[in-house]
Amino acid sequence: MRRLITIIAVVLITFTILSADIYIKQNQHTDAVSMMGQTTPAKDEIQELWVGKNKMATLAKEMSMLLDIDKKIMYMVNHANKSYIEMGLPVDITKYMPEQMRGMIDAMMGSLKVSVNPNNQTKKIQTWNCAGYDVKMEMSMMGMPMVMNLKVWASTDVPFKWEEVMNMMMDNMMKAQMRLSDDAVKELKKVKGYWIVMEMSVNMMGADVKSKTEVLEISEKPTDGKVYMVPPGYVKKDKMSMGDMK
Repeated sequence: MRRLITIIAVVLITFTILSADIYIKQNQHTDAVSMMGQTTPAKDEIQELWVGKNKMATLAKEMSMLLDIDKKIMYMVNHANKSYIEMGLPVDITKYMPEQMRGMIDAMMGSLKVSVNPNNQTKKIQTWNCAGYDVKMEMSMMGMPMVMNLKVWASTDVPFKWEEVMNMMMDNMMKAQMRLSDDAVKELKKVKGYWIVMEMSVNMMGADVKSKTEVLEISEKPTDGKVYMVPPGYVKKDKMSMGDMK
């Protein structure tokens, strides 16, 4: 009887410590593509997003991004070589890239223009009522024009404050990863709701690259906070190597 009481007490304490955070599971599918004589097979990858108070984590098999608003830090975690890079907010991602990549990324993202237009289409995807948006991203890559066309289905019919989550994501993670300008972020915020499905099509060096990211689950789950932390044993690096870029 004493053992049972002890077990119940431990369980209650555990659930008191754990907080229920937003959990989003999604699948990213990329079609097979042939470019410069090499063929990359089709790929599916499950990604997980956790959102807590002033914290966010996007977790994937190869790379994760951890955001801590209170500490004004974002971590880029490479699971392949068990390393991480600590970046202060606001992040200029080029500062952490190999020297030979900085000029190209500066030129490419500096030329980026974003336009968002609602297409007046609606669709129910799983349990979420969604509205459609056409998003165009235009940039120059090595002196050649490149256009990314996105079809976005977004929903305000989600069990969390989507504005707060999208602002946290765009103002920090997306802005850093894609080196978006304030104008580009402002344009993307014209999409009302959380992005449930994103279909992307881009022509690169004569090859069509297509991908689709789709939310599979949205729920609240308890967490002890470890999802927002760099895994133990990982080594800190000052910046990315060319191997990390692959």
